[in-house]
Amino acid sequence: MNRTTAPRLRTLLLLLLAVTGALLAGASPASAHAALTGSDPAQGVVARTAPSQVSLTFSEKVAMSDGSVRVLDPRGKPVQTGSPANVSGTTYAVKLKSGLAKGTYTVTYQVVSADSHPVAGAYTFSVGAPSRTVVTGTAPVAGGGVVGGLYAFGRYVSYAGFIVLAGGAAFVLACWQRGAGVRAVQRLVVGGWIALTAATLWLLLLRGSYTTTGSFADVFDLDLLGQVLQTKTGAALVSRLLLLAAAALFVAVLFGTYTRREDATEKRDLTFGLAVGGVVVAAGLATSWAMAEHASTGLQPGLAMPVDVVHLLAVAAWLGGLTALLTALYRAPAEQPVEAAAVRRFSRLAFGSVLALVATGAYQSWRQLGSWSAFTETRYGQLLLAKIALVAVLVGIAGLSRRWTGRLTDRSTDAGRARTDRVPATTTPGGGGAGGDAGDPGDARRAAQLARQRAAVDAARQKRLRDADENRFGLRRSVLAEAGVTLVLLAVTTALTQTEPGRTEQEAEAAASSPVGSGTSAASGALTLDMPFDTGGTDGKGVVRVGLDPARVGGNEMHVYVQRPNGRAFDVPEVKVSFTLEAQKIGPLPVNPDHITTGHWSANGVQLPVAGDWKVAVTVRTSDIDQATVSKNAQIG
Repeated sequence: MNRTTAPRLRTLLLLLLAVTGALLAGASPASAHAALTGSDPAQGVVARTAPSQVSLTFSEKVAMSDGSVRVLDPRGKPVQTGSPANVSGTTYAVKLKSGLAKGTYTVTYQVVSADSHPVAGAYTFSVGAPSRTVVTGTAPVAGGGVVGGLYAFGRYVSYAGFIVLAGGAAFVLACWQRGAGVRAVQRLVVGGWIALTAATLWLLLLRGSYTTTGSFADVFDLDLLGQVLQTKTGAALVSRLLLLAAAALFVAVLFGTYTRREDATEKRDLTFGLAVGGVVVAAGLATSWAMAEHASTGLQPGLAMPVDVVHLLAVAAWLGGLTALLTALYRAPAEQPVEAAAVRRFSRLAFGSVLALVATGAYQSWRQLGSWSAFTETRYGQLLLAKIALVAVLVGIAGLSRRWTGRLTDRSTDAGRARTDRVPATTTPGGGGAGGDAGDPGDARRAAQLARQRAAVDAARQKRLRDADENRFGLRRSVLAEAGVTLVLLAVTTALTQTEPGRTEQEAEAAASSPVGSGTSAASGALTLDMPFDTGGTDGKGVVRVGLDPARVGGNEMHVYVQRPNGRAFDVPEVKVSFTLEAQKIGPLPVNPDHITTGHWSANGVQLPVAGDWKVAVTVRTSDIDQATVSKNAQIG
């Protein structure tokens, strides 16, 4: 690396660290898909006798630990005993102490959703009669603190390691097979493997503390590690480690046996075998993310997971290949320069990767945003717009690189080789070589030193001739610029994984801008809220109407009607309702209404303990994979 290159690379590294730190500082916790759909005792109920246990039912299976569910008496002391257990399906229960006193009890829970993110919430019930208790600040903080930051850093390192490992190997096999013998490229790919392996082990150790206590002292708790291994995320991380063992064998063959093959037929067959094996291993590694994170739950997971795998592979082929090309342009020795043909092949590979990214990215954007307005009205959409802008800039710079590639020739390298061929061997008249008497140790050392000096001079001459090609120089500059934009793009992309999806954020914005629902009847004291929804499925549009009577503090009667756009009753599989008073940090208080008839649900005794501007959120599920949550604010007096 020359003197001008090192400062550039250091600047790029500092830029990556600065942008990543800024984005991490402003990132909000990732949205989770699991939700509490029912409980016993139910939210707001006043039980005549003290229950023996509290059971919670979620919309999907969740992972729990010893402290995942807490039940606090009116003075804030825990009254649960033992650990929560799965009693049936998605229902989990924890035992309570006997002889509970009268008053209002608070139930808090912290579990891990199917998309690997921690989920927390709280609700209240009473024994005998309610007491003056408000749910505020009692729910655990999920996924935060020092351990949360370390876990996030491990995720970023794992993504970067995968991109360098898979993309660098693809660049060698598909674009520059001679690069398998270049030490700088070997170090790059092996470094990617080491980073991904270390980060995976790091995440496996941190996972237990990340989803439970948040204490760094629990990182090496073997009991927590055992619990992690039984979860979907733990299985995905272990699968990734097993696939990394196969990747180690792949790398060993690529940089070992493959570089020593000289027979054209044997090398072609080995290239095909490595290509097939490499694609299988890379796809398996990408699947270890898709099967355990956002793609595995929510809308259309059966389609979202393979799309996510293709997206990750395309990112690796483009950005990882770009990293390998940058390394080759700056670090390859003068006698092993990257050829113009190899650069052209990578240009075609990058173009195909961009097309795949556009197609899969469009689907993922629809899945997470749901509307055009979410691009500008939500943080997720704004980050996505920034990502799209960076991709556009990157594609523009790549267009310049393609122009330099079209002009690139290898004549400087050929000239350098010709000069090398014309350099005569240094011999003495006696034919004994540069040292004269081969038996003289001093002469042999001088001959070896002279040979090294001439080799260094010759290598420097070849490098000057190679760099004298203005097209090659322009290509190096444009690829370096691409790498700089790529660092910022990667930071924005990783920030997106930590940001609440636009669908959820936009629903909250709509609720804030519409403080009172339509159809409010002041005379009767009843309240009616009409909220259109769209779950994104083939038959997912409709209107949900929530009626609350008398819309006052205390017990209320609630009716929920779901209708199609034409006004006919819509028989959807599931409806869930929750109430939140954000000003006083009360809730969400979930209500699980009973199905009365087609398109009609009802619940009695819905307890709203405090007057204020309550957010009423309704989740409508129209199929096994399609659901949406809509909300409006209503004044409860």
